[in-house]
Amino acid sequence: MRTVELLLDEAAELAVREAWRRLAEAGLPSQARHRSPTNSPHLTLAACPELTAPIRWELAEVAAALPLPVRFTGVVRFERPTSVLAWALELDFALAGLHRQVWEAVLSDSPPATLNPLHEPGRWSPHITLGRTRRAGAFADRRLTELLPTPPLSARLITLRSYDTETGALEILEPRP
Repeated sequence: MRTVELLLDEAAELAVREAWRRLAEAGLPSQARHRSPTNSPHLTLAACPELTAPIRWELAEVAAALPLPVRFTGVVRFERPTSVLAWALELDFALAGLHRQVWEAVLSDSPPATLNPLHEPGRWSPHITLGRTRRAGAFADRRLTELLPTPPLSARLITLRSYDTETGALEILEPRP
């Protein structure tokens, strides 16, 4: 699979990495434990089997719309097959529009059954993951607000990239020249 992700500006990235560090020091699941050089704070927009030429053409338009200002809204938890702790982002008109462009791009040239329905507009919850584990309820009943730094009020999404889950390769997706 190939993800389509947005990277944060430097100040927001440092804030997320500080949250990762604090979770790890407290013995909680943290993205800081993932030592891969490709591991960086990001916002996942979608994933598809392959970035075909038609998908890349549309994603170049998305890349041209960056940077995009966003606002953090606080801590959120998800209990899916995994427990996830994250900082949520406000789904304003601009972010919703950018996300819809990405979704429509991957949907245009991917078998629909291969796409994650949680990335579908209307179901997607924009967030930056702080910690994840397969242990159900790992973040429940924790004093996370005392442990975590306050998320920045605002940030900028500055770079569009793709991660290949099979090879581990990263690719920056550039605007058309």
